[in-house]
Amino acid sequence: MPLNEGPRRPGERRLSVNPFYGPANPLGDMAEAPPTHRLPDQPMAPVTAHQLVRDELMLDGNARLNLATFVTTWMEPEAGVLMAECRDKNMIDKDEYPRTAELERRCVAMLADLWHAPDPAAAVGCSTTGSSEACMLAGMALKRRWARRNADRYPGARPNLVMGVNVQVCWEKFCNFWEVEARLVPMEGERFHLDPQAAAELCDENTIGVVGILGSTFDGSYEPVAELCAALDAVQERTGLDIPVHVDGASGAMVAPFLDEDLVWDFRLPRVASINTSGHKYGLVYPGVGWALWRDAEALPEELVFRVNYLGGDMPTFALNFSRPGAQVVAQYYTFLRLGRDGYRAVQQAARDVATGMAARIEALGDFRLLTRGEQLPVFAFTTAPDVTAYDVFDVSRRLRESGWLVPAYTFPANREDLSVLRVVCRNGFSADLAELLTQDLERLLPELRRQQRPFTRDKGAATGFHH
Repeated sequence: MPLNEGPRRPGERRLSVNPFYGPANPLGDMAEAPPTHRLPDQPMAPVTAHQLVRDELMLDGNARLNLATFVTTWMEPEAGVLMAECRDKNMIDKDEYPRTAELERRCVAMLADLWHAPDPAAAVGCSTTGSSEACMLAGMALKRRWARRNADRYPGARPNLVMGVNVQVCWEKFCNFWEVEARLVPMEGERFHLDPQAAAELCDENTIGVVGILGSTFDGSYEPVAELCAALDAVQERTGLDIPVHVDGASGAMVAPFLDEDLVWDFRLPRVASINTSGHKYGLVYPGVGWALWRDAEALPEELVFRVNYLGGDMPTFALNFSRPGAQVVAQYYTFLRLGRDGYRAVQQAARDVATGMAARIEALGDFRLLTRGEQLPVFAFTTAPDVTAYDVFDVSRRLRESGWLVPAYTFPANREDLSVLRVVCRNGFSADLAELLTQDLERLLPELRRQQRPFTRDKGAATGFHH
């Protein structure tokens, strides 16, 4: 989460209390306005506190118009009711809440079946607070398995993890926190994700695994997991090194099984040891819930599983967090039950149709060049055409924000830092009608942007970002 610094100016602003909000304390008189950076001395009426918080939150962006986030921003009212009923249940306390624990087990079994585990009953997995935690757990399992295999042969060796430079920041965190060398395959030309052969060439006896991304954050494209496994098969034939693959399917693992059934990327590939996904992305659940699965118990070292009994019962736990609400897990089970395979297929296809249709319309405007078209993840990235010099993608993002649309503009990582793009994430709830309105707003802005003398935004690093 973002690092929050304290107030930067001396002195302290106080919140203004509208007299209509009623008495500010139980005594019935209007107390002075409460401070913002220290606890108030006195309590206030619930209605007053509620309204003060709501007033401040009005300045947040509209989540449904946020085309930057992959996270679910709409669920059915029935799901909201279930979540409200379960928000006080601690997910870790499986002895006290056995039915919630059972729903978690069912979700793991459903995902194991969806991802073609050789024996879904033998697959092991758990819910997490999101894909970031799930990736940490998968990375820990890879490192521990490597250590068990190589402790005697390579004492004191530093482990490494191979992945594309386009990985989500959680993988950089993992390597930093757990002292693993990150070996990154750079972008090259119009290739914006990992190259299987280049990844294989970075592997050695200290490689704990290779990460394949099913749906790159930068442009929505799938990485070629099957080709990656084939390249590592060749490495094993040549050197004897058996290097596992983890598939970071934060988004794509809940899209490909329904829309790209012939694509082989999951446990059908024997080299794939583990997979993660975000239930709160294309799993269609409010944040935060993720899932981590291993093909069998052997892929998850037993020594990483802790057993506690101080909440009652014998509870195995493998997670970075301990206490967390069961609401999101219940909502995931509700969504699996509610939609089934056909329902998920319909929802994801609708999102892909919106993405591909909108990408085509933006391309037809003539001012932009598409990098991806929404044909894999329902996500597409585009940049300005080579002959556009009056404005850049940061100008477009800034001007769209004036109409309420949050469309991120950013630069690509090393080797393609010269490339700045806009990215549109089409989620459930972002309808064809909304896509039409966004395209119309963009089209309406173009004459003004074309009349600029030069790009308005100079500080690209702070162009659209929020800074604590």
